[in-house]
Amino acid sequence: MSLEVPDAGSRWTGRHHARAAALQALYQCELGGLTPQQALGVLHHAGPPDVTDPGESQHGFVAALVKGAMANRDGLDERIGDAARNWRVERMAVLDRLVMRLAVEEMMRFRESPPRVVISEAIELARAYSGEEAAKFVNGVLDGVFRKLRDEGLVAE
Repeated sequence: MSLEVPDAGSRWTGRHHARAAALQALYQCELGGLTPQQALGVLHHAGPPDVTDPGESQHGFVAALVKGAMANRDGLDERIGDAARNWRVERMAVLDRLVMRLAVEEMMRFRESPPRVVISEAIELARAYSGEEAAKFVNGVLDGVFRKLRDEGLVAE
């Protein structure tokens, strides 16, 4: 399944591709048991399947997202679980959970990324890889996470 790509001239195109590549690497970590370094090595040498290479300038961003999402998994899952009332994180669809981990990690770690853009990109990843219902679910949960992070002063509008 292919993602809708922002205008090729857009300065955000690389970030769009980077988020998709980070999701692929995180998926390899989660289901394949690879370490973040191993998963990133596979992406770097073989290229991510069905995802456009984000370009050399974005490789650091991809690595930081993947390593951060893995290292901070418990804290990210706690925030996701708090916002997903009546849903235990471990019972969520794997891809939905991974998309949300990446988005929350990016909101918290990359403060230059506008939270609404991060959420919008996460919705598109969920739609592309899981479907429309997943996109709605991810939207609702991430909106709740965002509001709490904003109230705690950890992100800006």
